[in-house]
Amino acid sequence: MAIALEPNKAKIAKRVIEVFEFFNENAQQATVMDIVRRYGRPQSSTSELLATLVEMGLLYKDSRSRYYSPTPRLAALGISAQPEIIRNGHLFAFMDRLAQTTRNSVALFGMVGTQVQIFRLSAGPEPVLRDIGYGACEQLAASAAGLLLLSTMPAEQASRILWRLNAEAPLEQKFNPVETREQVAAMRRQGHASGPAGFCPGVQMAATLLPRTGTERPLALGMLYPAAATVDAEALVATMNRSLAQCSAPSEADFPAASAAPFMMAV
Repeated sequence: MAIALEPNKAKIAKRVIEVFEFFNENAQQATVMDIVRRYGRPQSSTSELLATLVEMGLLYKDSRSRYYSPTPRLAALGISAQPEIIRNGHLFAFMDRLAQTTRNSVALFGMVGTQVQIFRLSAGPEPVLRDIGYGACEQLAASAAGLLLLSTMPAEQASRILWRLNAEAPLEQKFNPVETREQVAAMRRQGHASGPAGFCPGVQMAATLLPRTGTERPLALGMLYPAAATVDAEALVATMNRSLAQCSAPSEADFPAASAAPFMMAV
């Protein structure tokens, strides 16, 4: 009996995350029907789910307008267990400023199994990833950010993963494991990468690793831009690295300002 209920439990967990991901700077409140229309969920179960989240103190509900909005408790979930660069809020603020300055999307990437996932996306005024957001996944070998994260692993382990990914890939997605292994080795030496972003066609990326101070899992920061754009990826990476080094500074005066000038040459 318990085993039969597992798929339903997984669906409930997914719907909870969908509700949380609905809210952003452009959608700070929502009705039941907003959630229903966005994700195609039944109205009755969505109403019940939102009511439960209100009882838990994760959502507010305005009794007059019937709008729901996130509480500070939701924002605080898990934050204390994150690296300082995320806890202090400077990284996300920098991503937003960089996206606004360059008019391109800036994403924070992490490795989940053999996939690279978008943990946070700051969309520029002209976003490249119009239909992709938080939680989107791509095969590690199909994204410059994925290969960069793979480079943080021991060489032998990374090589095994590449062989496995190629063996399991459909014919049209197969790649040369030897050449890709050499790419990963180069990324391991330099700590940054540029190349296809993955996630959608016609998009390139320049990405760099976030500094780590302990046992934190590796994270990568990348700016995504149209393949037709002429971008100085090396200068972009240098700018991101300088800014990331300052993002852990406790003083707001030390907070880095994003500038497009060093790396955006022409479109």
